[in-house]
Amino acid sequence: MAVTSESTTVWEGSLMEGSGSVALDSSKLARFPVNWKARAEGAESTTTPEELLAAAHSSCFSMALSHALAGAGHAPESIQTTAAVTFEAGKGVLGSHLLVSARVPGISESEFEAFAEDAKKNCPISQALAGIPITIEAELA
Repeated sequence: MAVTSESTTVWEGSLMEGSGSVALDSSKLARFPVNWKARAEGAESTTTPEELLAAAHSSCFSMALSHALAGAGHAPESIQTTAAVTFEAGKGVLGSHLLVSARVPGISESEFEAFAEDAKKNCPISQALAGIPITIEAELA
């Protein structure tokens, strides 16, 4: 069964002076502000398309890694993944870097790294991001 997820952005004004807000369909109450200045220069209280992409990548990767580990008899206690998506004005999205720390009883560091590398290549969001470099640092906690 296919599932379609939705997010809606309302934008007002030009790119440089305007701003908008993003609403995730699953969060009926929350709207996240978005604007060009945050995207080009960074801001603590305003999201960017790349931050939303990083959220998608970190969550998808964590799910894929958890599934692969459990399927091989190494059920993880926890997986923490940070995705850092880099954007440069005029060039676009330059890459995504995954930083992973996990507690997985009974697995060696090298086995874990192999599972992490496989999840990096095969999670659906990584596959959707095939046009950019994806790097990874993975370690057992």
